[in-house]
Amino acid sequence: MPAEHAVSIASKLIEDPNVNPTGLGARDSLRLEAGLCLYGHDLNEAINPVMGALAWTLGGPKSRRRMEQGFLGAEHFLTSEGKLKKQEEKRVGIMGMKAPAREHTEIYDATGEKLIGRITSGTFSPCLKVPIAMGYVSTPNAKFDTDVMLKIRNKMQPAKVTKMPFVETRYYRVPE
Repeated sequence: MPAEHAVSIASKLIEDPNVNPTGLGARDSLRLEAGLCLYGHDLNEAINPVMGALAWTLGGPKSRRRMEQGFLGAEHFLTSEGKLKKQEEKRVGIMGMKAPAREHTEIYDATGEKLIGRITSGTFSPCLKVPIAMGYVSTPNAKFDTDVMLKIRNKMQPAKVTKMPFVETRYYRVPE
């Protein structure tokens, strides 16, 4: 949209009784419920697509992208045959805690003794009415329904590794 029309379009939207303004908090809770990453939190230069559960963006095992590997960093997560290399950590969903786990919250194994990861995003889910979070854990602990402990405000809280998205997506797709 051309910048000179931004104010008039925003004004028209706000005049509509069916439209409510929202802020970054709403955007953040919606993207987390959908299991989407935010760069600088859930993704950065040190996290590759396999660790981030985004290997689907590379195509299938025999796809041209995987075989040619014509992009930076491919050697860190693809074999020369285009197969995915095993990673030390994986991005997972976390649910079951009583309080929201925020960024940098430590994730421990079920005994609460071994540090296995960290939360990268967390909030209270308006749709599910419970706290949700995503983060990175060591690969052996990334299986669905794995019991974990979160250190929230210096207290250990039980939680579980869960599948994402937390809320089923219903993205609008333009009819073809």
